[in-house]
Amino acid sequence: MVLVGIAISILLKLTIYAGIQNHARIYDFITSIIITIFVWEGNLWIDHWMNTKYPWVLKTKQRILAQLPIALIYSSTTLYLNMLLFNTFVCGLDAKHESLMLSCFLLGLMITVVILSFEIGGQLLKGWKASLIEVEKYKTESAQAQLQNLKDQINPHFLFNNLSVLSSLVYQNQDKAVEYIGQLSKVYRYLLDNRTNELVRLKDEFKFIDSYIYLIQIRFDNSIHFNIQLDEKYLSYMIPPMSVQMLIENAIKHNEISLEFPLTISISTQENSLEVKNNFKPRTQVEHSSKSGLQNIRARYRYFTDMPIEVIQDEKEFVVRIPLLSKS
Repeated sequence: MVLVGIAISILLKLTIYAGIQNHARIYDFITSIIITIFVWEGNLWIDHWMNTKYPWVLKTKQRILAQLPIALIYSSTTLYLNMLLFNTFVCGLDAKHESLMLSCFLLGLMITVVILSFEIGGQLLKGWKASLIEVEKYKTESAQAQLQNLKDQINPHFLFNNLSVLSSLVYQNQDKAVEYIGQLSKVYRYLLDNRTNELVRLKDEFKFIDSYIYLIQIRFDNSIHFNIQLDEKYLSYMIPPMSVQMLIENAIKHNEISLEFPLTISISTQENSLEVKNNFKPRTQVEHSSKSGLQNIRARYRYFTDMPIEVIQDEKEFVVRIPLLSKS
């Protein structure tokens, strides 16, 4: 700031004060440095305050439209008041030399605009680079989460359970076995078709969920019940693919399922979120779990929204609410 103040003072000497004799140059240095400090520090404070109101990455247009006029008004006012005080108590220029003060003011304002433009441009570039790094980070996390989710669904346990059910149906009810194969193929078709998709419509997700529930109900019979209530206005909203299936799988994995203790899973839409709720009856023999289900979903959601995933648990119920994302 001192160097900039001295540079401005030298520029004034070479341009505006070039024809004035006996001009107190030491006062120019001191005044230029003081004014530079006031303008610079004030603009830094404005910039810091703007970061809390209009972050560069999220509100770039609003930030530029707000910061530029505020910074110019502050800089102009600071320049004018400091130069007025300097002229009144130090220089005491008469009326014919007041045009010099105006020239100094305009030159100072031009320099402020140039420095401010570089500062805003630098911060915009810095924010843009940071956002690219953040986007790539979340893309990587989302891809890893999707890969892990696909691995979870084609793991030997999932395939073994379905083949065991299918082998029983072939001997007991061939028509139902054919239907079971059809629903199983729809499940795997959905998994393969959406393995690279980051979001799917709620409507499409529940076409897949219908097939998945069919497989589950054949496997557990009357030991599991589903209650699904979806508001039609949310069917076009978006969610990460297989996220509902993962919540259902978690409920099955961690709870007792029997005729004595049936598992009831309720799925409903409410206030831009999807709620998956089940009665809570922990298994006596806990199945091995990587505990990556909710972390997987959270990692995929972080790429699209700051809205939290709510998890509520008490002695009777386990509830998870995930955000429904609009297309815009």
